[in-house]
Amino acid sequence: MVHSMTAFARVERAGSQGTLAWELRSVNHRYLEPHLRLPEALRDLEGAVREGLRQGLSRGKVECTLRLSEDNAGKPLQVDRERAAQLVAAAETVAGLIKQPAPLNPLEVLAWPGVLVADATDPQALNAEAIALFDEALAELKAGRQREGAELARLINERLDSMASEVTTLRALVPQMLAAQRQKVLDRFSDMQAELDPQRLEQEMVLLAQKSDVAEELDRLSTHVTEVRRVLKSGGAAGRRLDFLMQELNREANTLGSKAFDPRSTQAAVNLKVLIEQMREQVQNIE
Repeated sequence: MVHSMTAFARVERAGSQGTLAWELRSVNHRYLEPHLRLPEALRDLEGAVREGLRQGLSRGKVECTLRLSEDNAGKPLQVDRERAAQLVAAAETVAGLIKQPAPLNPLEVLAWPGVLVADATDPQALNAEAIALFDEALAELKAGRQREGAELARLINERLDSMASEVTTLRALVPQMLAAQRQKVLDRFSDMQAELDPQRLEQEMVLLAQKSDVAEELDRLSTHVTEVRRVLKSGGAAGRRLDFLMQELNREANTLGSKAFDPRSTQAAVNLKVLIEQMREQVQNIE
């Protein structure tokens, strides 16, 4: 089964040290491109999150946002003296560049992220809770990509059915169209009241049949349709292969159109190109 690259997942859980919430959004992209937004206290998780995405997904631009709402009720507050000292030193450096600097407000220092912290925080336990919740969010994202991938496969198979019908119909019409084209040539010579050389006429008919022979293009279209069905059924990371097959289908449809000698074959080539373009747009979203 193929998977879409478009999905959304959100999971939230209240833990011993606050509420964690993951949001994962993925859209189509040529490669796997993760974008992480993590709280400063959980910045160490970046490597594990990237590895989880690499193991679980093949392609797509994935935005991962983690929010932490700490429950500090009843916990004594502490000042991170080292961080506060760094902030004060930086402020004094900037103040030295100003002629009349305003005095540094201690409350502004306390308001700086990471200066005022709650006591009794267990970083390892918090990291473990965040990673476990991320695994749930990733599983939900993959399930969403799988559901949408199944719908994309259904839509593409519908177009493949229409293509197969067009090819079958055109294949049956080719002998009739060649006969009609032969009759047009005969009628044209008859209207001109020209004396026909049977041997020359036969040569012209053979040349016309060769230029109008679309059997090879129809065979290749049928072969590519069968291959697209096989790839869709096999599943996995099939997007690039399907994109290549769309190019090959389009190439055969273009050749078919260039050889068209009857309005029915021209219309069939146009119909095929429309169906191929519709499939190509869907394939862009397949992993």
